[in-house]
Amino acid sequence: MLQKRQGIVVWLHSLKHAKSLRRFGNVLYVSKKLKYVVLYCNKEEVDSTLERISAYSYVKKAEPSYKPFVKTEFENSRPDKAKEYDYKMGF
Repeated sequence: MLQKRQGIVVWLHSLKHAKSLRRFGNVLYVSKKLKYVVLYCNKEEVDSTLERISAYSYVKKAEPSYKPFVKTEFENSRPDKAKEYDYKMGF
C-alpha cells in the first residue's frame, strides 16, 4: 500500500549539512543558489519531523508544503471565445 507523502522545505545557512537531512526522508531537490532542500516524508510524521529539523542550528526555517491541500480541479469561469464561432463556413 502506498503511503501518503508530504514535502518539507528546509532553508539552510550552509549547504554543507544538506546531506544530513536524508535521515528524515527522501531528499528530492537541493538548491545551491537559494540554499534550500525539499524532502518528502510520511504525512503522519510531518509535524514531529518539522520540530526535530527546526531544532538544528544550521536550519534557518522549515515549513511544510501545501501541495496536498491545494485544489487541483479547476473550473473555467469564462467560455472560450474561439469555440463560440463556427469556422466551418463553406466555400
